[in-house]
Amino acid sequence: MAKYGVVLTGGGARAAYQVGVLKAIGDVLPDNWNPFRIICGTSAGAINAVALAGSGDHFKESTARTEEIWRDVHVDKVFRADLWGIVRCLFHWARALMQGGFDHDHPVSLLDNRPLGDLLLREISFERLTRAITQGYIDAVSITACGYNSGDSVSFFQGAPSMLGWRRANRVGVPVKLNHNHVLASSAIPTIFAPVKIHREFFGDGAIRQLAPLSSALHLGADRVLIVGVTNKAELMPERERSEHPPTIAQIVGHLFNAIFLDSLDADIEHMHRVNNLLNDYVGLSTLKPIKTLEIAPSEPIDQLASRHVADLPRHVKRLFGSVGAGKQGGSSMASYLLFEGGFCGDLIDLGYKDGMAKREEILSFFADFCPPKGPCAD
Repeated sequence: MAKYGVVLTGGGARAAYQVGVLKAIGDVLPDNWNPFRIICGTSAGAINAVALAGSGDHFKESTARTEEIWRDVHVDKVFRADLWGIVRCLFHWARALMQGGFDHDHPVSLLDNRPLGDLLLREISFERLTRAITQGYIDAVSITACGYNSGDSVSFFQGAPSMLGWRRANRVGVPVKLNHNHVLASSAIPTIFAPVKIHREFFGDGAIRQLAPLSSALHLGADRVLIVGVTNKAELMPERERSEHPPTIAQIVGHLFNAIFLDSLDADIEHMHRVNNLLNDYVGLSTLKPIKTLEIAPSEPIDQLASRHVADLPRHVKRLFGSVGAGKQGGSSMASYLLFEGGFCGDLIDLGYKDGMAKREEILSFFADFCPPKGPCAD
């Protein structure tokens, strides 16, 4: 029986796009079963992963609830947007610089994302996630974060007791009972949000050093993998233009974010295709089977969409972003990762839904082998 997995990548506020794609899949498929036995999330994709898993077999219910969260989101539900909250973080930055690069009392970050922790505790039911696994609707949920001391990409996963962890070069799979701290750690964009201590180590955004984003889904047993990206391919290959002025800080940070969140995913997908082609050439000579994949990514540049919504940001955040050029031409890439406003996120959901429905036939073909966990083929 085919085992379907979904990989929800990182990208800050851009992850709202994934909700639209999942909503489209729910409308394309003929029933309400959750088709994904393995759910893997990284960075903000981790939020969508636990939200999706939290409703067990009720796929449309979980996507509708997740959509509601994203459409109702505001910056102050993710990080402190008031003047004192921003000034306080800048003060810790300054004190850390005078103390050799770290603050003895507080993890150093540009923004205070404790409101995100409150949002997760309020909106995500980890107990329902546990029940979904116990009742057999989901095999495993994986959340990936990066250890700042070890440099390892750690996939914290919750699944059946028989599921074992793994160890590869700079990649580790660790069985745990997931909670909001794993999601906070996975979504802690470097320098922007504070790292989170889990057991003995501080962790940050899971996209850092995630050289093989598809690996956790495969380790957990998926042989059909849906990959939902958050970047239009044209954004990765922009036209070369003459520059008269040096780049703004926001442009540089935007490129760094793109490198963290995007480059390894494309490389891993290309590697998967090469392995599949090799296995197809040697059918019958290997016990390994090709992995069937479907990738859905934005059909429109997210940067351009973000530039139309920078004005939606609260006054003090807008001033902070403006000071580094995030509101100017070329700086909207940085803004797109932190633009947690309902208008922008709603537009991303609508774009994801449109792109998903445009791939209706590919989705139906991809899920042709899907069998509900309580259906006759499950036996």
